[in-house]
Amino acid sequence: MNHKERMLANLPYKSWLDGLEEERLECKKKIYKYNNLPPEDKEEKDRLIREILGKTGDWINIEAPFHCDYGYNIEVGQMFFANYNFVVLDVGKVKIGDNVQIAPNVSIYTAGHPVHPDSRNSGYEYGIDVTIGNNVWIGGSACVMPGVTIGDNAVIGAGSVVTKDIPPNVIAVGNPCRVLRQITEADRDYYFRDRKFDVDDYKPRNC
Repeated sequence: MNHKERMLANLPYKSWLDGLEEERLECKKKIYKYNNLPPEDKEEKDRLIREILGKTGDWINIEAPFHCDYGYNIEVGQMFFANYNFVVLDVGKVKIGDNVQIAPNVSIYTAGHPVHPDSRNSGYEYGIDVTIGNNVWIGGSACVMPGVTIGDNAVIGAGSVVTKDIPPNVIAVGNPCRVLRQITEADRDYYFRDRKFDVDDYKPRNC
């Protein structure tokens, strides 16, 4: 295995070998163009982000500035939105489902380094895949760490550091991020804490 193959297999690898440094540079060039587009140039923005990422749905919006390492390791589903300062270290694969919303200053880290200084100074690093399910909302300034899976319909509180898997249908908060409570049918009628909707068109047609 060369070092790119090792990286993609979640094995220790050296990031400057076997074309990886050159691939990161090419990605940076595209990211630079994306982050410096005129805000009204929506067509070019859409074209570029689809060129950068490995897979996208029919609708995608990532507000600039956005940063990633390779781009091709990021897959997003339908109706994906990420707000300002979205950072993805996509050394490992990052798979994101449908209807996912990302708040400002969120970071997803697949990358890491050995803990022992001798091993770390050898130049080896690693990337472990991250998976985010459908209908997930990740609050501002949250960090998702290597190897984490976040289940469908989960809400991650602002400022959380997600170090372990989060099950579906829960609100999880904190550092380290822990489940606060289940999301239930009773939550449907509230838009913020104890504030009820004053309109009816938030409900799906079958409700």
